[in-house]
Amino acid sequence: MEVENHTVLSQFLLLGLSEDPELQPILFGLFLSMYLVTVLGNLLIILTVSSDSHLHTPMYFFLCNLSLIDICFTSTIIPKMLVNIHAHSKEISYLECLTQVYFFMIFVGMDDMLLTVMAYDRFVAICYPLKYTVIMNPRHCGHLVLMCWLIMLCFSLIHILLVKQLTFSIGTEIPHFFCDVAQLFKVASSDALISIIVMYVSTVLLVVFPVLGSSTPIL
Repeated sequence: MEVENHTVLSQFLLLGLSEDPELQPILFGLFLSMYLVTVLGNLLIILTVSSDSHLHTPMYFFLCNLSLIDICFTSTIIPKMLVNIHAHSKEISYLECLTQVYFFMIFVGMDDMLLTVMAYDRFVAICYPLKYTVIMNPRHCGHLVLMCWLIMLCFSLIHILLVKQLTFSIGTEIPHFFCDVAQLFKVASSDALISIIVMYVSTVLLVVFPVLGSSTPIL
């Protein structure tokens, strides 16, 4: 089969969850309902915290950020999936796929990073109650969230650059309902071994360092 460079490849085919036409309306209704519940539920959390001054604390600040990330995370995948189900289409453009991979990795990573930061916040509150308001001041909380964003932006950019080095055949099928970087490595026509190694090493580092950081006592 003739191999095309990624600059020529225009689209991928997402195989989705099922090709049974009778299941498509059910899948559409199910995922639309789940999406609306997720978005509205997280918006309710954000509005509740924002409107009550008694909830303007570090814990609820991080919770609001986590709710926002959850909205962005689901919005990266579900809308495109619903459009494809409604249009009876499997296509996703190369640019859309890379964009989906990039933001999916950012928001998934941010979800984990914020949970780590929230664990750190509870650690300080329990072990250093008298110093809590000094340590977890608004400036420090903002810096923690900003640090999480910077780490994930760089982490995701590395993986996108790795994907852009790969080549794919025309009409490449992705056995998933969204563009996942691991699936892209599997269906690539070129050798993706180095990219896979880098992905696993960086993922391990991303998991290990936050855990070590959150469990390290504050001096």
